[in-house]
Amino acid sequence: MTHAALPASLESLKLRARLAAAVTRDGWESASARKAGLAIIRSALDGFYERASSFLSGDGGGAAAAQSLADGVGVCLSALFDSLAGDDPEGARGVSLCAQGGFGAGELAPFSDVDLMLIKPRMADQATEAFLQRVLYALWDLKIDVGGGACRTVRETLELAREDASERTALLSVRHLAGDAAMTEKLIRRFREDIVSEDESAFVEAKLRERDARITKTGGSRYTVEPNIKSGKGGLRDLQLMRWLAQFLYGADAFERWVGNHLLSVEDVERYAAADDFLWAVRFHLHAVSGGKEERLTFDVQPEIAKRMGFADSETESAVERFMRRYFMTAMHVGALTRLVCAKLESDSRKSRPRNLARFMPNTRPAEAKDAGEFAVRDGRLDFASPDQIAEDPARLMQFFQAAASHQMDLHPEAVARIGGSLSLIDESYRSDPRVARAFFTVLLDSPAPMATLRLMTEAGLLGRYIPEFGDIVARTQFNMYHRYTVDEHTLRAIGLLREIEQGLHADDHPLASGLAHEIKNRRALHLAVLLHDTGKGAGDQCIEGAARARTACARLGLDEAETELVAWLIENHLVMSDTAQRRDIGDPRTIADFARVVGSVERLRLLTMLTVVDIRSVGPGVWNGWKGQLMRDLYAAVAPVLQGSGDTMELAQSALHDRAARAREQVCSRIRRTDPEFADWWSSQFDETYWITSNEEDRFRHAAFARSVYRREATTAAAIRVDKRRMASEVMIWAPDRDGLFADLAAGFAQRGADIVGALIHTTRSNHVFDIFYIQDAAAQPFGVGDPYLRDALVGYLDCLAAGSIAVEPPGRMPTARRDAAFEVIPQVRFTNALSDTATVIEAAGRDRPGLLSDLSAVLSNRGLSIHSARIDGYGERATDVFYVTLAGQKLENEDLKAGIGAELMAVLSESESVLEQQAAARGYARAPASELR
Repeated sequence: MTHAALPASLESLKLRARLAAAVTRDGWESASARKAGLAIIRSALDGFYERASSFLSGDGGGAAAAQSLADGVGVCLSALFDSLAGDDPEGARGVSLCAQGGFGAGELAPFSDVDLMLIKPRMADQATEAFLQRVLYALWDLKIDVGGGACRTVRETLELAREDASERTALLSVRHLAGDAAMTEKLIRRFREDIVSEDESAFVEAKLRERDARITKTGGSRYTVEPNIKSGKGGLRDLQLMRWLAQFLYGADAFERWVGNHLLSVEDVERYAAADDFLWAVRFHLHAVSGGKEERLTFDVQPEIAKRMGFADSETESAVERFMRRYFMTAMHVGALTRLVCAKLESDSRKSRPRNLARFMPNTRPAEAKDAGEFAVRDGRLDFASPDQIAEDPARLMQFFQAAASHQMDLHPEAVARIGGSLSLIDESYRSDPRVARAFFTVLLDSPAPMATLRLMTEAGLLGRYIPEFGDIVARTQFNMYHRYTVDEHTLRAIGLLREIEQGLHADDHPLASGLAHEIKNRRALHLAVLLHDTGKGAGDQCIEGAARARTACARLGLDEAETELVAWLIENHLVMSDTAQRRDIGDPRTIADFARVVGSVERLRLLTMLTVVDIRSVGPGVWNGWKGQLMRDLYAAVAPVLQGSGDTMELAQSALHDRAARAREQVCSRIRRTDPEFADWWSSQFDETYWITSNEEDRFRHAAFARSVYRREATTAAAIRVDKRRMASEVMIWAPDRDGLFADLAAGFAQRGADIVGALIHTTRSNHVFDIFYIQDAAAQPFGVGDPYLRDALVGYLDCLAAGSIAVEPPGRMPTARRDAAFEVIPQVRFTNALSDTATVIEAAGRDRPGLLSDLSAVLSNRGLSIHSARIDGYGERATDVFYVTLAGQKLENEDLKAGIGAELMAVLSESESVLEQQAAARGYARAPASELR
């Protein structure tokens, strides 16, 4: 069928004629006639689905498709009901078939529930119940997922609606399909009289509480990168909620009345219609691609839907990133419209007044804004005192947000509308106005909740116009599994976290950053660096491009050259500290010296530490953990003394590490010597300086206690495990004679038992034993076996036998990669360098993460006769980077042919999954896209 298909009335007539020809002679009780009748309905449903899909064009046509499908399904269900009723008029007497919910409102997606209700007479007899069963059986045989699926009397329906806000919402859109129309009319009339007029405010509050619970369940943010397009914040349910509340309170013409009363502008209604059209188009394609009732826009379907909707690559964004940016801009518009409608409900006393910006700050109360200065307070929200206030002095745009932040108030929707209509006033002269800059910095540096105010500025369109560099990242997405939010949302969360650390709210999670916050001298530079650190995304090298954009922005904001260069330096180097801590051996003087040369001063180290912490923590839930925190603290402790000294950096690094190791050795061994001098002397002689540097005081005493039991028992091998809550991982200590391939075997053992290694410290003693320390987590990023001591004990027993060589290593199972992981094409990389260490060659191997990857990579190195002195494990969503410090016969790798051969074998390991995943994606018909930059 095409757009030129028959009108619904003629389609209905045609369908009814075919049904009559198939079932009239023998009736629905005949198996053959029933089969033929259902086949006719099924064929008609398929035809209506094809017709609905034909309305989709580019990134639109979704609203027409949803309405067309709802109309077509309504035609089929009406014809089916009437045909069944014609076969049993006595049983059908007084029964009405109604559409409700989204279907009743005339919207339907391909695999959506079809919300139906069968209204039966108050005194339904056996014939009526038998007829109702025949209707339901026919629907089930047609595989129609009946969302309502209810057979109720009018009274039962109203009683249920009184108790359940969702039922009240569904009844707002009741539409008669077939049967006794008087019953439908009675239900609608009684609903309006008995329910709607009973307690409107309570209904509104219940629906908004229901929305809050729904949004919490789907992630709490409209900017999560795998959004739920139906139930998520800024999705279709929010659009429907606005329409339902308007209908409930004001009738079907509510939007027209609101435009007439200047609550909504014509442009607002156009945005509503555009958002509805786009989201329905996405939902149609999502159902088609997934082949079912899928509402989450996961990574594996995003590239294919972007392709279907006509999005193409640009110079700075891939097709899928452009598609998702359009999605998030749409979600932002939906959020703005939701605020407008809620404000109307507040002004009509239909819902409670807002708690204002104070809701973002626990344990505080909103300030009493009796005096809002030159602005006004209306309905508990900040507004402009007069319609001409912005035109008289455009600087008031920023000063308005300064006042909102100061009084912790939300914005009146009419004020938001005025701001939106005044954005053209923001030109270069506005951006260089010192009064505007002062107001902006007051929000950024002095307000108790800058994240909330800056988000309001972003959604109103002001922040992106005032700082165009930030505007370039609004709603920008990154197609990878590492980042959980859009770039602008990640940035605003980082700003919010920075303020919370300054307020002392995260002293336990971030003890180092919490202490440094009060020592920072260049606070404004730090906050600007956080705000601008990702503005180079999508423009080449994000660090270099971000620094260049920061220089332009800072000069416009009035910063002097020195402060501007400090901001630019922080952005250009904002990944250096995390890379060094997570990928380098911080017990190697070369690592410390190189990092110290990059940083240059203690103040820059403080600033970079703060920026690194809030950047990683704001990527998404679970990305930051205690293990990363400990690595940052260790690196800071190693580098700070070097920066405080004077002279050659390498000599300072060696001296600082030597002094630190000597103090650590003496601290532990002097205490042990009091009770066991023999063991103390032995223990102090076993390790080089690296061990004493890469452990803290608590660790060293625990390690000594473990080793002492081994020493006294004269054990050959030993293993122990404990939950380390500070690092959010389980610590495994292993003592065993050194041998080739031991590290690879242990890594395989962890993978075989489902343990994910997040960190490893490798030490070889002078008695030719290994003392390896692993930090492991489970699949949920929790300490392995945190609630199951038996699981931990079983792992330790297995590893002990493995280290002793009494059992053969069991290769880890190759768990299938999830479909959403397989959506990304991960390009493997292997790099050798001799410049990062004075004693070892550093090999970096990066590729798709999978169980057993570390084991397979380390096995290649062991089979080549290489000694692994240190290993670092770093992960970014679907990508893992494993770093090894290796030697061959005690020397760095210098032979290029040898390195080429090892590199080829490592590449083969890293590439193992990609060809299989490519074939799977092709078989499913999915588009596959390269993952975007991960940092």
